[in-house]
Amino acid sequence: MDSLFYLACILSFIIGCALGLLTSYKWHHEAFIINKIDSLALAIAIVGWILLLNNGLISSIISIFSSISYIIGLFLIAFVLGMRPGYGRKETFIGIFVSVFIWIISYLIY
Repeated sequence: MDSLFYLACILSFIIGCALGLLTSYKWHHEAFIINKIDSLALAIAIVGWILLLNNGLISSIISIFSSISYIIGLFLIAFVLGMRPGYGRKETFIGIFVSVFIWIISYLIY
């Protein structure tokens, strides 16, 4: 991996955090008082963690998508992690759990 790839990953994470913070201020106009799971943030977190942690499985299916999946996965994870304080916690943990579960199942099958 060269330095250009690392730069792309860092920029993707920073841009994802900034966009996550901006959009969460548009979605939630109040401080953390809603104690429910946001379905859109949950879908973004699950897709992001699957792209990041299951890169080997994805790259075996689509060979071109190997390095791009890291960048897209980091962007999506940072989007959820960068939301207002309190929002995105449960969605992140569920995304990690689903991704690790898929990784374990794929490891046992292959």
